Amino acid sequence: MVKKNITAPILIIFSSVFYGQDSVQIQRRTDTIFQHSHSLPSEFIISEKHTGNVHYGMDSAFLNSKQKKNRTWTVVAVNLVGYGGVMTALASAWYSDYTKTKLHSFDDSKEWLQVDKVGHFYGTWIETRANNELWKWTGMERKKRIWISGLTSFAFQTTIEYLDGKSAEWGWSWADFGTNILGSGAFVAQELAWDEQRIKLKWSFHRKSYGDAMLNQRSNELFGKSTAERFLKDYNGQTYWVSASLKSFFPKSKLPGWLCVSAGYGAEGMFGGEENIAKDAGGNITFDRRNIKRYRQWYLAPDIDLSKIKTSNKVLNFVFLVLSAFKFPAPSLEFSNGKFRVNAIHF
Repeated sequence: MVKKNITAPILIIFSSVFYGQDSVQIQRRTDTIFQHSHSLPSEFIISEKHTGNVHYGMDSAFLNSKQKKNRTWTVVAVNLVGYGGVMTALASAWYSDYTKTKLHSFDDSKEWLQVDKVGHFYGTWIETRANNELWKWTGMERKKRIWISGLTSFAFQTTIEYLDGKSAEWGWSWADFGTNILGSGAFVAQELAWDEQRIKLKWSFHRKSYGDAMLNQRSNELFGKSTAERFLKDYNGQTYWVSASLKSFFPKSKLPGWLCVSAGYGAEGMFGGEENIAKDAGGNITFDRRNIKRYRQWYLAPDIDLSKIKTSNKVLNFVFLVLSAFKFPAPSLEFSNGKFRVNAIHF
């Protein structure tokens, strides 16, 4: 049984909406005060270490205490409603289908060639990033919002692990728990060290289809028939990336800030958690394709960080911020099965 990977598309959208609503107002304000930057208090100034430029943003200096309070309660409400809604939906629509047990653990660290674990790392990182954008919108002090974002995202994923631990179908996974810590920790560490995410996590997906009817049927059983289900559950079609902006590490270069280099990880040939075999309740083999090799895939590709393309158009800023969570389609160099190959386009 495939254990679903929960990421944060709703939080990304919420944070992007808030960001987009303010972008035009910020630009107008910064244009007005630019010539008077020498007299601004330090809280007005947001420096970007990787470019050496100074930018003027909507931190606490732009908000009075009442605005901060109202925005803080808005974000608290968004988190509570989102968290409560997701937990209620999972409890009734997902876990209700399986027998409840006492809290127990199981070792799934060897399943799916660890693609699912990388997914947990990405999911918690992207949730922390989205939460950080929400709290930034409130004008909250920098270090405080960074830690709150990391801890709340980790707590959200830990709750899901607890529900897994009470389900007979799965169990508490220490491997998932560990990668959740790493995901939120990676975001927090970069923000504290660099005041930005120089190395971003991204995700891409391509729906798999096989010329073998048995494999297509098995995929439907394991991963679902709809594209939405495959999106979340088909580890054969998922690739996870680390994407680094070259300008961030070479601030004196003339490279554009949006140009990135990405390294990706995926896997193929997986039609079961640890092996390509399935059995019914009586222990009888119903699917046996152990002849199909399960293998890892490593990628190197150029990338574009759309969030670094700033415009005065709040719709475009919204779209760019959302899309920056996904790998930009591009050619890739793949290493798998001991060989290199070039993919004309990878997504």
